[in-house]
Amino acid sequence: MLKEFKNFTMTGNVIDFAVAVIMAGALGMVINGFVVDIVMPIVGHFAGGQDFADKMIELDYNEDGSVKNAIMWGKWVNTIINLLIVGFVMFIIVKAHNKTKATEPEAAPAEPSEVDLLTEKR
Repeated sequence: MLKEFKNFTMTGNVIDFAVAVIMAGALGMVINGFVVDIVMPIVGHFAGGQDFADKMIELDYNEDGSVKNAIMWGKWVNTIINLLIVGFVMFIIVKAHNKTKATEPEAAPAEPSEVDLLTEKR
């Protein structure tokens, strides 16, 4: 059973999948950095300099007046914006990748030559 497991883990599909997961994690960090550090400040600028993460609906207060429970709708808005931006960036990456993999249509099979046709008749 251990030998079968070793054979399974050493097949190309499992190794390819492991590499894909690691690369996806790294790419996710790059895209998240792009969104958080570059795009969100631009969105905040055009939104009047506001940071959506601070927006909330206060539900309960502590005795000292601080917020006890709140609906953090601003963080949710930031998450939705991040999702849209990440989705768009991934779309651009996949589209560029597909252009590099553009395959040429298969050539039509060559028609048989006269020699081949004469050989078949024999």
